[in-house]
Amino acid sequence: MRLRALLETDALGLRLLGGEEELDRTVRGVMTTDLRDPSRYLSGGELVLTGLAWRREPEDSERFVRILTAAGVAGLAAGEAEIASTPDDLIEACARHRMPLFSVNEKVSFASITEHVVRQVSSERAGDLAAVVDRHRRLMTGGPAGGGPEVVLDLLGSDLDLRAWVLSPTGRQIAGSSLADSGPGLPAAVGAALAGEHLAAARTGRRGPHRVTAAGSTYSLFPIRSSGRAASARDVRETVLSDWLLAVEADAGDWPEERLDLLHGVTQLIAVERDRRDAARTVRRRLAQEVLELVQAGAAPAEIAARLRVAAPVLLPGLGTAPHWQVVVARVEWEGGDIPGGPVAQALLEEVLVDPDASGPEPSDRIAVAHTGDEAVALVPLPAVLTGAEEPAVPSLHADTLLAAVRDPLAQGLADDGRLTFGVSAAVHSAEGLRGALEEARHARRVAAARPGRVCAAGHQELASHVLLLPFVPDDVRRAFTARLLDPLRDYDRRHRAELIPTLEAFLDCDGSWTRCATRLHLHVNTLRYRVGRIEQLTGRDLSRLEDKLDFFLALRMS
Repeated sequence: MRLRALLETDALGLRLLGGEEELDRTVRGVMTTDLRDPSRYLSGGELVLTGLAWRREPEDSERFVRILTAAGVAGLAAGEAEIASTPDDLIEACARHRMPLFSVNEKVSFASITEHVVRQVSSERAGDLAAVVDRHRRLMTGGPAGGGPEVVLDLLGSDLDLRAWVLSPTGRQIAGSSLADSGPGLPAAVGAALAGEHLAAARTGRRGPHRVTAAGSTYSLFPIRSSGRAASARDVRETVLSDWLLAVEADAGDWPEERLDLLHGVTQLIAVERDRRDAARTVRRRLAQEVLELVQAGAAPAEIAARLRVAAPVLLPGLGTAPHWQVVVARVEWEGGDIPGGPVAQALLEEVLVDPDASGPEPSDRIAVAHTGDEAVALVPLPAVLTGAEEPAVPSLHADTLLAAVRDPLAQGLADDGRLTFGVSAAVHSAEGLRGALEEARHARRVAAARPGRVCAAGHQELASHVLLLPFVPDDVRRAFTARLLDPLRDYDRRHRAELIPTLEAFLDCDGSWTRCATRLHLHVNTLRYRVGRIEQLTGRDLSRLEDKLDFFLALRMS
């Protein structure tokens, strides 16, 4: 379609601000972005929709338009919802670079423009494939007739004879066309390999499609980027570990532009469905956040149990309440610390905690994940399975099984500057056990963090005995115990900057060895002896006695 055609559709609410002589440009796709530099996501011919969140000062307009021009963008449309009028500096920059500029009426959503452009481009490029949009409308209703991404993939199979799959970032199959299912399915190992190659390519900034050979077949990998998350992301690391991908069993290297444009349009349609499902997770995330806050605040078990009764029907529709729960804690850390890890870990857990052998998106709808700081916490309900025995079996998550399913592909997405660690608690059967399960999972994650590797996990079975017991010590006992031993040292450190607490930790870590501890702290042995003597004087304890060493060790672990 031509840019000129957009002005002929009154419902789009577009007003031309400049570039009338360029209105015969061909539009091959549409992209919504507020990134300062969206070049990695542009392939040329797009109508770019923006809310101007990237503009902080007038000089930003020149830089942004120059990037769009270099990428071969067809035109730029600026929304008026957040601003009174389009800035003059943006109009002038577009005029200098001969970039057609439109303003979008505040009453018209970007989603409406996106659907219109995709519909027109798809129908012009593949005639009969206009049915994609009709089925897409059904898909968006959320009813049983919607069919999900399979609707779009089926059309690829019937009209273009293409076998295609939508994969999660770990390679789990989310959707597949009926043509893909008619022959040999996509093996789990191949899915994981494709996901890993896709993540590695995304981290290098290479544009899709990425061509990969796996198990003797050639696949072309197209990124499916959620428009909502991609628009707010400032760095590819914020979304790379949670984006879906479209894997097509074909070599797209010799495809004509028309077919490539069609596949990019398909990914946009699937991305809209992904956004809808992300929005549906809001309730589950809120439930998880409420339960997490209650548990961390030491709320009464009855209050936590009440929230669980609300959560169970949402997470386990039709099954009433969950007899058991597990907690999984994950942390994503990037070198430099400038990327918030909590939201990344949250989106990642929502994908990782699905049975790798389960297909479709629905299994992830039974997991509630909250995040706080750089940490994500998943509340996983475990329905009992009747086996004919007296007691029903409870299938629980195992850290090593989770790790085996996700380690290889995610390690490629983490590259050489990211790390994922997670810990898994034992199953608990009541609200009273959730606090212990949360701390158990956190301790297990710390055990995983001490291991080498980009992706590491640990389960409750691997915890040392004292670590396993600590989460179940009542809060008032913890506070009294640690205050009696450590508060005198903290007060002294605060007044004199004596570093008695770090000295105590190092002394215990060195098993009471004066020489090794002095070397670690870069102190003379006599200075170390003076500090240890001061610790003993302030607390009335003797660090040569095993019992006192153990008390200090436990106090530090519980603080």
